[in-house]
Amino acid sequence: MKMVLIRHGESTWNQDNIFTGWTDVELTENGRQEAIRTGRLFKERGYDFDICYTSFLRRAIQTLDLIQIEMDREWLPTIKSWKLNERHYGALQGLNKAETAEKFGAEQVKSWRRSLAAKPPPLDAMDPRNPRFSEQYRTVAKHLLPLSESLQETAERVISYYETEIHPAMLSGKRVLISAHGNTLRTLVMYFERLSEQDVVDLDIPNGVPLVYEFDWDFKVTQRFYLD
Repeated sequence: MKMVLIRHGESTWNQDNIFTGWTDVELTENGRQEAIRTGRLFKERGYDFDICYTSFLRRAIQTLDLIQIEMDREWLPTIKSWKLNERHYGALQGLNKAETAEKFGAEQVKSWRRSLAAKPPPLDAMDPRNPRFSEQYRTVAKHLLPLSESLQETAERVISYYETEIHPAMLSGKRVLISAHGNTLRTLVMYFERLSEQDVVDLDIPNGVPLVYEFDWDFKVTQRFYLD
């Protein structure tokens, strides 16, 4: 069984080194080209899919759209879920990462970004950036929408969604493509490869480079490689 993970192409806030989280920013032109190249690469290498998954955030959705266009696969069934959203970075969202490191210290910022348990400062409940005020999440129970998340909390929602929705699709024989986010995909890699907390701290998923997993019928990883 095969699954391909793709982190969205470069976004405007990736370019500016800003904490993004659930902020719904666009792809840069470079990010669009990364997605287009990925679609062409899939087509050249003979990759095909039966179902696609992505988040509620446009940078991941746009990446998937561009891939499907290049593959001539715009008709593929696509499921969007907020549970595949990027980790919610709370009050750090919109702040420059380098300036935040100067203010709070590099180790504190590294802990917020990379460790499992550390949780960034939350948004105020009345902050207009609170997802409970967004039409984007109008179908989601308000108490489920975070004001900040640790990587562990992100992993819990992502892995739960994988186990209940994506894993059964793979068991039925479907070839799966997931277009999502750095931390979303880090949690899946952690789960598939049974990584330690230290391994997760050092793990990075590059923008716009497909990560291919092959599994046996016990869902043990038999191959893992970047397609580039």
